Amino acid sequence: MPAPRRRSSLKPRKIPRQERAAETVAAILEAAARILERHGLRGYNTNAVAERAGVSIGSLYQYFPNKDALTAALIERETQTLLADLAAVPAQAGYRDGIAALVRAAVAHQLQRPALARLLDFEERRLPLRERDLQVDRAAQQCVLALLARPDAPARPGGGTAAAQLLALDAIAIVRGLVDAAGERGETDAVALQARVLRALFGYLGAPRRRAPAERG
Repeated sequence: MPAPRRRSSLKPRKIPRQERAAETVAAILEAAARILERHGLRGYNTNAVAERAGVSIGSLYQYFPNKDALTAALIERETQTLLADLAAVPAQAGYRDGIAALVRAAVAHQLQRPALARLLDFEERRLPLRERDLQVDRAAQQCVLALLARPDAPARPGGGTAAAQLLALDAIAIVRGLVDAAGERGETDAVALQARVLRALFGYLGAPRRRAPAERG
C-alpha cells in the first residue's frame, strides 16, 4: 500500500526582519497577485512570480517553500487588510453607520480586485486555511454584536447572549453569501452591491431606531 502523500507546508520558510527583505517579500506577493489577475491559475507558478518580481527563484524559495505557501501568504495579506477594515467598524458613530462600514469592508474585499478575489476564494477552499475563515468570522461577529448594543440599534429579541450571537452569525452569513455570489457572477458595481446587502441586513436585523428628542440633545 503506498504511503500517504505528505501535505506540503503552507508556512513561510522565514519571516523578513530587515526592510530590504520585507520589500522583497512584498514585491513577490504583488507579483503573484498580478499574475493571477492577468493569467489565472494556469499561468501561476513560482518561476513566473520570481521573474515578475525581479528576483531569482532562489530568493523566492528563501521565503516560500512552494507555490501553495506563496498562495497562503497572499491570502493572508488580503485577509489582514479586511481585518483592519473590520477593526475600524465599532468606531463608527452609530448602528446605521457601523453596518454600512461593515458592508463597505466586505464589498471592497471582493470588488477592489475582483479577479484576484475570485481566484483566492477558490484557492482558500482548496487549501487547509479554515483558521483564517474563523478569524474573519470572529472579527465580524464582534462588530455586529457591538453595533447591536448601540442606542439606535433595533430592539433585540429575547434569548440573551446566545440569541444575539446567533443573530450576528446569521448577519455575517447574509453578507458573505451575497458578496461572494456577486463576485462569482463577475459584478463590479460596488455601490449597487452595497445597497442590496444593506437592504438585506436591515431587513433581517432591523432598521435603526429613531432617538427621542431628549436623547439627541
